[in-house]
Amino acid sequence: MSEASPIRVVVADDQAMIRAGLRMVVESEPGMEVVGEAADGVEAVAVARRCRPDVVLMDISMPRMDGLTAARHLLDTPHPPKIVILTTFDTDENLYAALRAGTSGFLLKVSPPEQLVEAIRVVAGGDGLLDPAVTTRVIASFAGRHEPVRPPQLSELTPRELEVLRMLARGLTNAEIAGELFVGEATVKTHVARVLMKLNLRDRAQAVVFAYESGVVTPGAAG
Repeated sequence: MSEASPIRVVVADDQAMIRAGLRMVVESEPGMEVVGEAADGVEAVAVARRCRPDVVLMDISMPRMDGLTAARHLLDTPHPPKIVILTTFDTDENLYAALRAGTSGFLLKVSPPEQLVEAIRVVAGGDGLLDPAVTTRVIASFAGRHEPVRPPQLSELTPRELEVLRMLARGLTNAEIAGELFVGEATVKTHVARVLMKLNLRDRAQAVVFAYESGVVTPGAAG
């Protein structure tokens, strides 16, 4: 084992060949290991609860229980894994539903292996958004269809934390935020952690959804 613990991954897909391919890609990458597989949503929940992975690669369309429902079950547990939804359909509706459910991102099954590996690293690290351009575009599009609702917990944010939330909504990484604010990345991590804690959000993807749905940023204003 390397100095850092390997990223633990569970693969959930109803097609055995897809699972085998995903396992091959993950296990060929240093610092990653597949700790479990599942062929449907019910099994995915059971395997993930038993194996305690860092990341679950979750097919969106599976028998017995679909991937979004399985994701909601897992995200409603203490110390939930990061979940990347896998699909063959690049539809905004699927992506928005996945992000609102609390998943960390969305990946097409036809994505190249290096993109899969990068996705796992991004969501496991928590310092950036998976495919920020697509994520922010879709959230802005869907959130803009409704009047924003400004939750009371927004008043708990300091001016700097509110500024960080707006930068998260632009899809910026910790390093990019640090560069714009002229502070260190450790300081940014602290700000991001406080924003998520005060707003009761799981991760950056939920922060982007929150920022648009609450009117902190408006479609077209986050760049």
